[in-house]
Amino acid sequence: QVQLVESGGGLVQAGGSLRLSCAASVNIFTITSMGWYRQAPGKQREQVAAITAGGSTNYADSVKGRFTISTSIGKNTVYLQMNSLKPEDTAVYYCSADYRGSSFWGQGTQVTVSS
Repeated sequence: QVQLVESGGGLVQAGGSLRLSCAASVNIFTITSMGWYRQAPGKQREQVAAITAGGSTNYADSVKGRFTISTSIGKNTVYLQMNSLKPEDTAVYYCSADYRGSSFWGQGTQVTVSS
């Protein structure tokens, strides 16, 4: 079992920045991959960014060049730095972890970008 606790969401104006954090209850070296997803009202959940245990990253086309996923091994935390935010980035953001063949999710954190 992996517990994930997200933080850092909030309200920001377009063009602003936010950093989301996701603290894991296990050593993230043991997690195959971690990712950030988002779900806007009336839309399906989509992957925003992911990072593997080896450090490889992947981003949705809509956020490339604006968002950065990173980890802090000592803090067992994965971050999502979001810059140049747009109103269309408004969504609930979820942290996920693939661990020993199962997927785990955080509770989500709301990000609202005003125009």
